[in-house]
Amino acid sequence: MAIRSEHDLSEFLVAYTRDMVEPDEDPAEVLARYFVPDFEYCNDGLVINRERMLAHVRGLRKRVTPSDVGSVDVHEAVLSGDRFAVRYTLDVTTGKGGDFRSEIYMFGHLAADGRIHRVDQTTRDLLKKD
Repeated sequence: MAIRSEHDLSEFLVAYTRDMVEPDEDPAEVLARYFVPDFEYCNDGLVINRERMLAHVRGLRKRVTPSDVGSVDVHEAVLSGDRFAVRYTLDVTTGKGGDFRSEIYMFGHLAADGRIHRVDQTTRDLLKKD
């Protein structure tokens, strides 16, 4: 999937989130669809490469199914050349006590083919109780 517009960026977030927990989808193929092979995904300071992402997904799929993904609400998405920024909220309810609601601020760089080369993001947990 090539990201060429703000609409594509919003569609990516919904499709990628769904596809990564879809048991009939090969996670390596999902990554290849959306990311270049040497991508870097920096989440809250932790840099995740392809191998680490695949390991993360294997564990995630044991706890989360597609029906658990409640919503991906994109609040803002901006694309300028090969750079993008997006703010969205992700809701996941597993029924196994793993509920997750987070506001995510993502900044990225696209490869020439429209797939993601680099992501820098930070998250804000919306379920924490003070």
